[in-house]
Amino acid sequence: MSLENTRQAPAGAAGNGLSKRTLGVPALVFMIIAASAPLTVVAGGVTSNFAVTANLGIPLSFIVLGVFLALFAVGYAAMSSHIRNAGAFYAYIAQGLGRAAGVGASWVALVSYNAMQVGIYGMFGFAASSFVSGKLGLDVPWWATALVGFVIVGWLGVNKVDLSAKVIGVLVALEFLVVIIYDVISFAVSPEGVSSAGLAPTDLFTAGVGAALAFSMAAFMGFESAAIYSEEAKDPKRSIARATYIAVAIISLFYAISAWAMVVGTGPSKVIGESQQQGPDLVFNLLSAHGAVIVSDIAQLLFITSLLAALIAFHNAVARYAFSLGREGVLPRGLARVNRRHAPVAGSLAQSAVALVMLAVFAIAGIGSPMGALYPVLTFFTWLTNTGAFGLVLLLVLISVAVIGYFRKHTGEYSAWTRLIAPALAAVTLGITFVLIVVNFNVLIGSTGFSPLSVILPAVVIVPGIAGVLWGLRLRSSRPDVYRGIGFGGEDADVEAVSAEPVPDAV
Repeated sequence: MSLENTRQAPAGAAGNGLSKRTLGVPALVFMIIAASAPLTVVAGGVTSNFAVTANLGIPLSFIVLGVFLALFAVGYAAMSSHIRNAGAFYAYIAQGLGRAAGVGASWVALVSYNAMQVGIYGMFGFAASSFVSGKLGLDVPWWATALVGFVIVGWLGVNKVDLSAKVIGVLVALEFLVVIIYDVISFAVSPEGVSSAGLAPTDLFTAGVGAALAFSMAAFMGFESAAIYSEEAKDPKRSIARATYIAVAIISLFYAISAWAMVVGTGPSKVIGESQQQGPDLVFNLLSAHGAVIVSDIAQLLFITSLLAALIAFHNAVARYAFSLGREGVLPRGLARVNRRHAPVAGSLAQSAVALVMLAVFAIAGIGSPMGALYPVLTFFTWLTNTGAFGLVLLLVLISVAVIGYFRKHTGEYSAWTRLIAPALAAVTLGITFVLIVVNFNVLIGSTGFSPLSVILPAVVIVPGIAGVLWGLRLRSSRPDVYRGIGFGGEDADVEAVSAEPVPDAV
């Protein structure tokens, strides 16, 4: 891939280079849900949650988090009708909490989305190599299959976003179909009968509730990404809000029902123990035993493609953050280059470079590992994806506060519920979730006791955030022209906000 036939978008200009009016609400919803990888969540995330937390209330946890995120979406969706910027969170925080805080948030977002995207290569490589080994008898290393995925993601990243959306749309639709088949079979089998086990508050709110919510939160990662495509949406003023609400509702209800189906299909008294023994195979073994082997094989193949869809979605998110920051001069302006397909090619190539380096590092580090075939899952995937989730939940809390700050200038436009009450409730509930993730971080990375990684990995997110705030403050004095444009680089950024007095820098 080269930068030939590319052009650089002028900072803060209207013609910013991304493809215009390309994505409708269905495409946006598919891009959002793809980031959470439906089959990966059900087969990998839900079984891991049962296994690690020993909490029966996992189905209810999705409903609880859905309520938290619905509260968040009230102010977030309202703000999206004013601010349309590929930097999304970065722009929202810059205009709600101050430009320096926005720069810090942008660096947190870049690290978090990169960590999430790159970490998924570990699970993708493992799942793909295991499938090839089981079906063809070929011993292919995990990093080799991960490289195949890397090439596909990189190629799609430098093409028009609607091509990625079409590919993702097909994959996500097939994933939903397989999970629905699993759910139907589970309810039909129900060895201990159909009951409300897993949905009762007493099942969830036990000693393991913190870790359970932290695990389940990862299933929602990417729900906020509609705003990232606001400059490419057909009707950004309405479609971003609609896509966000629809995605939160679908993710919450679909995963709650599927987790409940797992409880019923395995048996409430056995689901925790079987999850600990079988892991993701709990889903595929049930399909083989009560469905058909061909269905199980298709499900395993779609498990791989669901990871590929997530890789594409997070790759696109990172590329657009880099584009937005380059366009505004916060990062090198070369990152704002787009190609003739209107794809953010420089940001895409930069993200691909980061992924390739990390793949090489973990491939070399895993040589001769006593973890064997599970090495990329227990290290590469687990460490980085949980680090990414940590950073993204922190951003959700900051956005909730930023909504309140932003709508102080628009008190007549929205009700108190939209501009104050719902965002405040979201900040509190998501803040509690963030604290639970911090407290249970050692559990999330698979450590039974204190591990230095439970400090190092969160620091990988926090330190760049602090450095970003300091860099923003430096830009205020050394490059005031760049500083004034921070968070206002989108073509449709709120004109009133741009012309107003400088946003205060205090958080």
